[in-house]
Amino acid sequence: MPPVDYAALTRDLAAVVPPARIHTDPLRALAYGTDASFYRLTPKIVAVAESEAEVSALVAACRSAGAPVTFRAAGTSLSGQAVTDSVLVVLGEGFAGFAYDEAEQVVRLGPALVGGEANRRLSPFGRKIGPDPASIATAKIGGIAANNASGMCCGVGQNSYHTLAGLRVMLPDGAVLDTSDAKTMATFRATHKNLLDGLAALSAEIRADAALTARIAEKYRRKNTTGYAINALIDFSDPVDMLTHLMIGSEGTLGFLSRVDYRTVPDYADKASAFVVFEDLEKACRAVTALKATPVEAVELLDRAALESVKTKKGMPVNVDALGPDAAALLIEARAPDAHDLRARIGAIVAAIDAADTLNGVAFSHDPAETARYWDIRKGTFPAVGGKRPAGTTVIIEDVAFPVERLAEATMDLRALMDAHGYKEAIVFGHALEGNLHFVFAQGFDTPAEVQRYAGFMEAVAELVVGKYDGSLKAEHGTGRNMAPFVEREWGRAATDMMRRVKKLLDPENLFNPGVVLNDDAEVHLKNLKPMPAVTPLIDACIECGFCEPQCPSKGLTLSPRQRIAASREMRRLRCDSPNAPELAAMERDYLYAGDTTCAACSLCSTVCPLEIDVGRYTRSLRAERRGPVAKTIASAAAQHFGVVTTLARAGLAVGAAAEAVVGTAALKAVSGAANKVLGTPKWSAAMPRRARPAPAPEAGEGIPALFFESCASRTMGPAKGDESEPLASVAARVFARAGYRMIVPDQGDDLCCGQSFDTKGFPEAANAKARELAERLSRGGAPVPVVFDASPCAARMRAFSGPQFQPMDLVEFLRGKIAPNLTFVRVKDPIAVHATCTLRKAGLAPALLELAGLCAEQVVVPPGVTCCGFAGDKGFYTPELNDHALRHLPEALPDACHDGYSSNRTCEIGLSSHSGRRYRSILHLVDDASR
Repeated sequence: MPPVDYAALTRDLAAVVPPARIHTDPLRALAYGTDASFYRLTPKIVAVAESEAEVSALVAACRSAGAPVTFRAAGTSLSGQAVTDSVLVVLGEGFAGFAYDEAEQVVRLGPALVGGEANRRLSPFGRKIGPDPASIATAKIGGIAANNASGMCCGVGQNSYHTLAGLRVMLPDGAVLDTSDAKTMATFRATHKNLLDGLAALSAEIRADAALTARIAEKYRRKNTTGYAINALIDFSDPVDMLTHLMIGSEGTLGFLSRVDYRTVPDYADKASAFVVFEDLEKACRAVTALKATPVEAVELLDRAALESVKTKKGMPVNVDALGPDAAALLIEARAPDAHDLRARIGAIVAAIDAADTLNGVAFSHDPAETARYWDIRKGTFPAVGGKRPAGTTVIIEDVAFPVERLAEATMDLRALMDAHGYKEAIVFGHALEGNLHFVFAQGFDTPAEVQRYAGFMEAVAELVVGKYDGSLKAEHGTGRNMAPFVEREWGRAATDMMRRVKKLLDPENLFNPGVVLNDDAEVHLKNLKPMPAVTPLIDACIECGFCEPQCPSKGLTLSPRQRIAASREMRRLRCDSPNAPELAAMERDYLYAGDTTCAACSLCSTVCPLEIDVGRYTRSLRAERRGPVAKTIASAAAQHFGVVTTLARAGLAVGAAAEAVVGTAALKAVSGAANKVLGTPKWSAAMPRRARPAPAPEAGEGIPALFFESCASRTMGPAKGDESEPLASVAARVFARAGYRMIVPDQGDDLCCGQSFDTKGFPEAANAKARELAERLSRGGAPVPVVFDASPCAARMRAFSGPQFQPMDLVEFLRGKIAPNLTFVRVKDPIAVHATCTLRKAGLAPALLELAGLCAEQVVVPPGVTCCGFAGDKGFYTPELNDHALRHLPEALPDACHDGYSSNRTCEIGLSSHSGRRYRSILHLVDDASR
């Protein structure tokens, strides 16, 4: 084939997709091209598609140009199936559809909807989707189905293949099949008769071969995602059913799934877990075999090395150091529709296990907190290895399945194999009921010797899994590039030839994701390995899993935390290997905006990262590195004369309000918006605050003393135009007194600041000086007095400077723990919205905010899909597009009857008000309105 003219193709694609969603620059091509696997291919073109019509046009243009196409949902797959050096089509939010048929218990899902979000929406019906991969909070439906991902509880019976109710798929020739539309079905049967007849012929050929039919049936009794789902050719008689089920696990090589319909499964609320430790693997696996016949939901196996890796985790029920070298544990979960049924199921499970084989008995816990700790122990195994690996290496999680009755023997063989190849740090855990084991190890690819070590190990794994146990080389992670050379080893020539014929029948031009699942290159799994150069200890442990991305307010606007790290690593590599490369200069230039300016530095990414990596902290460190002497001098002067800064800020708001009164809100918004783009000045909005009015000094009175500190934002920014709310300090004094507390305020408040604004801008010295000054000013002699901060970010920052005479408390924490128990509440009738700030969530106080709101209102709305608001201190003024993007779904998430919202940070409230059309204020106002 002639080489592809990607420049011409870029122009063609820009005619069918808005140019803003076509990326060819080095930074975005690399960033979007990164997935969770240890392979690196950088796409020539990235196109973000928002509709099936756009995908159809993109596919047609690529087919005409001879350019292969790869589809990407969340990029959490591990085997290299979602990377390409051609055209990458990333699915946008237009593909995040959801529709539930309660009568049929079938849910219709778009491929860009996150699996966890699908389950959240199904939860009110007591249902969920069957697949439950560990990545479900990040993985999207398209990838879950295309990889036939399963998980800890779903086993084989509830995976995508077995719970598929229908789908809508686009084939490489552009034809669309929708199994829910009779007209489309009839048309497809007529136009694609040859294709359907071809599938029927393959089915007949397999059925005529009794040995092959039996082998296929046997292979799919256990978890297996190696190769195509050719069991579809013997499980169904209608070629359309064969076609739709072949799409499951096809990894985007046979068709594009624009909708997936699942038969939902029960989501039982009653559950209990037991963490059972055994003397050795043989006894643990004997228990697994016995548990297969019981109504157990999940059984997770941890070998001795896995237990060692998490021995310090809170909730570990045994002393791991006292265990023998062959010990193992099972984490067992039971679920049921009601408590009575749950007791019966637990009884059957306990009876199946010989208590004499255990070291700690079989004791089920019904306490959600305790069971959560058990599962945290299990989930902590993977990051335990990832976090301790040497800098510059990656962490690999492999995924195989053995016959359950030989699980103990196979696990010990696998352990010996890892030791023999030098992977002493490796651990083994897995979904024991299915014989599905994961083994995790650190691997470097920076030298030929390391690559060869990995090659030898994978060859030995293949021989062990297939040669000795006839198991599955990929149980649930997909074949990808990683296992493509071993498909024929596992399946044999006849079955693999059937797979090749399926690919040829559906994609004769090899347009969709070539080289994945089937590949004639015996060493493809050793090529295009992702470099992982050390950058800084702040991010070096990152495994690029992407779990952080749903939390990030800039994802989709510019870069996500994973993409920032991937770009930083590539820039470091280029600085070392090709310092004069033009792509390096381009990446460094573009990163200033995409990686730095639009990073909220909110650190929410760390709350879901398995390794607690904080990209916000990393971004702040980069800002600090770039600050020169002049900038530091200015910051120091501002910190030393902070009262002047706040006075000028109030004056600026007064000038803006006067201008708005003269020219109108719309005109000022337009002019300031244009100036923002050119000069970087603040952008005006209808929710822009007026100059804060000073609150009268609190009256002297009786009660327990509590010092109330207003943030600089609250002291500067009053209510918006038309909002006649009292000054916050006045409200606080009244609420405190109502609960028996006497509010006191610090002297010389305008000079005081926690330093948060300096810290986020990259001036840690000025920030820490202000924090120390504040802690000293607010410290009191004698008995310590609680110091209540109205703004959650300030409270969170000042905790690091606490001491015997300075005990900072978040306003939410104080209201819920100290004030609310002393008040009587009359709940407001109208629905209210609440927003937990990033710092409130990181401090674990979001539940306290919801509890407090629940005391005050009959209906509390927490808008889904809103994490960080993106205002990020003052970025909502200077980089408003970040705030716009973060809150793009807020208006539609609020009911019409909801007119008020509450939070615990003034600048967040400004952005929330601006984008929702509702009045957002401090949670203190709600407590005042609803209490007596």
